[in-house]
Amino acid sequence: MNQEFLKACRKEKNAFVPVWYMRQAGRSQPEYRKIKEKYSLFEITHQPELCAQVTKLPVDQHGVDAAILYKDIMSPIPAMGLDVEIKAGIGPVIDKPIRTREDVERLGQITPEQDVPYVLDTIKLLRTQLDVPLITFGGAPFTLASYMIEGGPSRDYHNTKAMMYSDPETWFLLMDKLGDMTVTYAKAQIAAGAQAFQIFDSWVGALNAADYRTYIKPVMHRIFSELREEGVPLILYGTGARHLIMEWNDLPIDVIGLDWRISPREARQMGVTKALQGNIDPSILLAPWDVIEKRAKEILDEGMEEPGFIFNVGKGIFPQVDIAVLKKLTTFIHEYSSKKLG
Repeated sequence: MNQEFLKACRKEKNAFVPVWYMRQAGRSQPEYRKIKEKYSLFEITHQPELCAQVTKLPVDQHGVDAAILYKDIMSPIPAMGLDVEIKAGIGPVIDKPIRTREDVERLGQITPEQDVPYVLDTIKLLRTQLDVPLITFGGAPFTLASYMIEGGPSRDYHNTKAMMYSDPETWFLLMDKLGDMTVTYAKAQIAAGAQAFQIFDSWVGALNAADYRTYIKPVMHRIFSELREEGVPLILYGTGARHLIMEWNDLPIDVIGLDWRISPREARQMGVTKALQGNIDPSILLAPWDVIEKRAKEILDEGMEEPGFIFNVGKGIFPQVDIAVLKKLTTFIHEYSSKKLG
């Protein structure tokens, strides 16, 4: 098996910089769009053979050094008692969002083997098919809570912050329930064969550092502390969270995922000691190749200044990106970094 991704997570010496792309399995792929004409996201994830095919497709097409399981961060939420619909062009939508302590108290916990067996079956199947490590993932409590409280994507998170500030007891009860679910869900995925686990805290950048320390960091520390026992690399990623980087550096994680707003060198100059993953702006992938190559070189040169760097996008791949560009970029990353690392 290609171990370069796992080596980088552990800050070991690499033969070349490993690369994978968030949302590499999905909307940019013609084969995926054809599948989506027939099946919804949740319908794909409920069919292990089909879900494994979607997960494995970018590994075969692009030559990336890790696969990430195709699913959504909201996949376990229905088992907690909330109906979730993934609406095209919108994202997760919940018709009856939670707003009160009673709503939170009604939330159940999950038994992964009973509630999401298809996720575990897909992981087991992929481990027989892949020659690169398999990453699985979950949503962080704040990001999950924002969907559950707002009822869908939000620009301002007013309702979420209102609960956090005005009813902290209910907020911390929700954090505890989501923390328990995340640990249970992650451990089941790891037991099924996941070789790394990433938590997406996509929207936590909406909080300032003081509020993060008060309302979010305790549950994140608990989650990662409990998952450390599983012995797989742990990754944390969020967008617009430059001001939280040093808070993340305190957590018992292995890798910090950077968005495009902060460079690897800047992160290390701030004092980050974890392995780094990132961080080309996916919009640059629509530019001419010479622009893409120049920016990729800059990121690689900074990333390779210390062991422990994984090339990725600073946010997920979007539909307009040409898969031929991703393949060319992957090849360039491997060839350029292998020469520099000697």
